[in-house]
Amino acid sequence: MDPSLGERGGADDRAVRGETLASDEPPRADGGQPLGFEADDAARGTALGDKLLPLFGKGRASVARVTSAWYVAATSRKLRNKPRACTVLGIPMVLFRDGAGRAGALLDRCPHRNVPLSLGTVVGGRLECRYHGWRFDGAGVCRHVPSLCGPSEGKGRRAPAFPTVEQDGFVWVYPTLGEDPKSEPHRFAYVGKPGYTVARQTVVAEATLFSTLENALDVPHTAFLHRGLFRNESRGITLRALVDRSADRVVAEYVGEPRPTGLVARILSPSGGMVTHFDRFLLPSIAQVEYRIGTENHFFVDTAMTPVSDFVTRIHAVVAFRLRIPGWLVRPFLKPLAMRVFQQDARILRRQTETIRRFGGEQFVSTDIDVLGRHIWRLLRSAERAEPTSAERTEVELVV
Repeated sequence: MDPSLGERGGADDRAVRGETLASDEPPRADGGQPLGFEADDAARGTALGDKLLPLFGKGRASVARVTSAWYVAATSRKLRNKPRACTVLGIPMVLFRDGAGRAGALLDRCPHRNVPLSLGTVVGGRLECRYHGWRFDGAGVCRHVPSLCGPSEGKGRRAPAFPTVEQDGFVWVYPTLGEDPKSEPHRFAYVGKPGYTVARQTVVAEATLFSTLENALDVPHTAFLHRGLFRNESRGITLRALVDRSADRVVAEYVGEPRPTGLVARILSPSGGMVTHFDRFLLPSIAQVEYRIGTENHFFVDTAMTPVSDFVTRIHAVVAFRLRIPGWLVRPFLKPLAMRVFQQDARILRRQTETIRRFGGEQFVSTDIDVLGRHIWRLLRSAERAEPTSAERTEVELVV
């Protein structure tokens, strides 16, 4: 997925046309029902067969749960007057706006009788439970219990609330209760920057966060899975990948590549030129792909990924580009091409997940040209364990 974008991705091309879909969950990019999942499992953040069976594998899956971090829960435009259910790291949440329009996130369970608060409505800036009408503010405090003569507030009547920040058109949540965030949510670098055209898309992949991140930042697969779109088979050009890993990120700079021969590259830079190419992973879930072709063309994919559950990842892509020709001329061509790329990636990630489950676990064999995979996993695991990560610089040669 290098680069990728799509909205509510799907063979169901209503998503490409921008139509509103009835389901709260984006459809799968390859159509049909998810393998190994019930139809509504993605919405619940659960999956059948999450426990891997000891068949041929070692019962291992590359799942890292980094809880002390910010994740996108929804786009701002999707959170309006009604409460909205979402799942982050398997935690059911409900989002809503208070009387001042501020976004809030509560655990999606009424403390009174365990009914999902997302079934309710917003009344006077407070979230009203559909069952008995208890009303909660953005901090989760119960402000009204119908027919109760005494005060409605009480510690046991609170709905747990998650720290919430809205910026750059996204609602971010911090999924650890009782912990004050020590950082701010990710900022998208080129949103609002003069001279850039920006496109946003949200899609879902049936894969672990790690596999989805590695896919987004993997160069070799583009010549095969996306043949003709970004690269074709090898031209025999040797590149150097300069890899720099620090405490919270890893960056790979690819040196020595002329403009690829694929269709997307030809649209972005018809006259050719040398490529400046960076791939970046930033903890906990940011993947960035940056191309500069010549001196005038700049393409930047800034993607925030949200682990819905261990094997479902929601992808929020912000694509910014500056070209010699007006962006509005290029945008109608790029969107369907990007959707095609995502569909290809989504299918292969789905089959990867299916195979891991079928064999009872992963069996990965890596080489030097799997440039960022081991670094992404090292950073994720260290963050999950709250352990420091050592710095490392390496250089890898690969032929494209």
